[in-house]
Amino acid sequence: GIPLATIAAALATLPEGRTPDASDWQALSQAWRADLDARITRLTRLRDQLDGCIGCGCLSMQACPLRNPRDELGAEGPGPRLLDPG
Repeated sequence: GIPLATIAAALATLPEGRTPDASDWQALSQAWRADLDARITRLTRLRDQLDGCIGCGCLSMQACPLRNPRDELGAEGPGPRLLDPG
């Protein structure tokens, strides 16, 4: 769940000349915690709403609470759009 570029950047901050210790690893994990929690929340919401979305079959881009809540994408014009690229 953590992009490799993010991991590489974090590893580059580790001290040189000594083996990273528990506090170094804890600092890295704390930095990632909020992002991982947000991803878990989004995935849980997707999982919980997916049955209703697929079962509904309306395919409405105006009314769909999962892909286009409050028709936020309508002002951007036609074509594919993403609300949350993360």
